[in-house]
Amino acid sequence: MAKQPHLLVSEGDVTDIALIPGDPGRVDRIAKQCENVEVVAENREYKVVNAEFDGRELTICSTGIGCPSAAIAVEELSRVGVETFIRVGTTGALQQGIEIGDMVVATGAAKNEGTSKRYEDVEFPAVPDYDVLTELVNAAEANDEDVHVGPIASDDAFYAETDEFVKAWEAANLLSVEMEAAAVFTLARRKGLRAGAICTVDGNLVEGTQKGETEGEELPDKAKNNVERAIRIALTATTSL
Repeated sequence: MAKQPHLLVSEGDVTDIALIPGDPGRVDRIAKQCENVEVVAENREYKVVNAEFDGRELTICSTGIGCPSAAIAVEELSRVGVETFIRVGTTGALQQGIEIGDMVVATGAAKNEGTSKRYEDVEFPAVPDYDVLTELVNAAEANDEDVHVGPIASDDAFYAETDEFVKAWEAANLLSVEMEAAAVFTLARRKGLRAGAICTVDGNLVEGTQKGETEGEELPDKAKNNVERAIRIALTATTSL
């Protein structure tokens, strides 16, 4: 099989399970918690690394920002052997009391994006695989971590998240908003594959904070520190999947 056009990987280059952060820099942060790390490919927003955690071989691949680039990653990884995807990302809280640095495990994602709608009608659900969801929650418990578990929203337009959108999402009891999970869940389900997501809260939209507004950097220190903990949870989950 020829190399995939964006990830530049072929069959045999990756494992059956992939952690998929958005940020290429987070690939390196995940890899630091692993052993036997090997860079497989780097192109555009995509960095692909193979590694091993507690005896479990895995692939780590960045997706860039948003559902279009995440869908490309899932499409191409699935063509060369990946069967399980775990998004390890960041998210903005939509409920009072969810703090920066808290972690959210998604039970579903509202399709406030356009990519999944090119594959299917909006009425079809964007939901994680039950086993992946369960193992993420179990891994959090095994690591003595508290996580919020519930539905989130995936949105295309970071700078168009108006007060009206935020109020509607809050009223619907969605826990948080991010930019990739709906496409990842949708594609995995349609392909008969497995997917889940754990995200670290980087701001609270109903309380008036967004990433970059508190520390002069993209992520506040508490969120940066707790990303490491979310990575540990995701890695632990891979050992049971």
